[in-house]
Amino acid sequence: MTEDAKRYNASDITVLHLWEAVRARPGMYVGSTGERGLHQAVFEVVGLAVNEVLAGRATSVHVALAPDGGVSVADDGPRLPVELEAPLTSMHARMGSGGRVHAELDMVGVGPCVTNALSSRLTAEVRCDGTRWVQEYVHGVPVAPPTAVGEAMGSGTTITFWPDADIFQTVECSFTVLADRFRELAFLNRCLAISLTDARVPGEPRSERFRFPGGARDFVAFLDAPRRRPVHPDVIAFEWEDERMEGRAEVALRWCASDEKLLRSFANSRPTSEGGTHVVGFREGMAAALHAYARERRLLSPTDPDLGAARIGQGLTAVVSVKLARPEFPGATRSLLGNAAVSACVREAVREHLGGWLEGHPEQAAAIVSRLLQVASRG
Repeated sequence: MTEDAKRYNASDITVLHLWEAVRARPGMYVGSTGERGLHQAVFEVVGLAVNEVLAGRATSVHVALAPDGGVSVADDGPRLPVELEAPLTSMHARMGSGGRVHAELDMVGVGPCVTNALSSRLTAEVRCDGTRWVQEYVHGVPVAPPTAVGEAMGSGTTITFWPDADIFQTVECSFTVLADRFRELAFLNRCLAISLTDARVPGEPRSERFRFPGGARDFVAFLDAPRRRPVHPDVIAFEWEDERMEGRAEVALRWCASDEKLLRSFANSRPTSEGGTHVVGFREGMAAALHAYARERRLLSPTDPDLGAARIGQGLTAVVSVKLARPEFPGATRSLLGNAAVSACVREAVREHLGGWLEGHPEQAAAIVSRLLQVASRG
């Protein structure tokens, strides 16, 4: 043992406060210090507002990009001034009931305190009982307690932050990246209305509002719209609740005259790019329903092999979304769903619902099977 090792003791340990730890290793909390991390910092705050809507306490979310580089996230839900300080200064402090209505927008389950720590400054404004309350932060540290600064109409919360240029390689958010994610959230949550305004260029404001009452059905139609010719006109869509997996699921799908496969999957509104048990169940249920229908209608002869899961996916556009009370993400990236019960629940439901749809729409069902048989004949 060296002399330096012998001298090592408790005095050599450095304890970092929350904001110091986040600023020292920002990539651990938002993924990077580049554009990806910058956008994740926005999503951490947006998640707080979105979940107010999903819990039924607010009706809409508005995000604005200001000329001075500030990003404002506002909702119209009621909230007490003291309720906002915890999620802005403490890890894992969540507002509301959580569970299956909770959208997972954070990267590692920490929340908007990460954005606060990575901002040069942040202002939290709460409008409550006719009073406007404001609290200022610098590098994640509150400058003072919430202060009443005047009268206010209605209720709501606005968080405005300025990403720290000493942390991020760029502090210029992409309107397109933010809009794509907000559109996705609106597809996955029918009750959500979310808008994005870009006022950074004087005289050239941009604004989009997203709300899709059709849910996953609208999502599939949107994904198909620019490039694919449908094999059947209707988007097949259904949703159900299953207490065995402590959650509910929504599925939408349609086949197109293309070999391209497009499957988007989500767990509590989080993209699951690596798939997981919900995707396994969906594929197995879809294959079982199509095989059973084709055999019963004698569209496949007794000697014909099954269509095969890979061929069934040819030309398919699908959205699979589950919302669970306790989602399990075994990987560090949280892009793979691991809840064991989900696979069987989704498989059974997809087989039942898709099978029922095929029986009730024989002409469209015949077009689907004919298309899949053409794919199979090509080997």
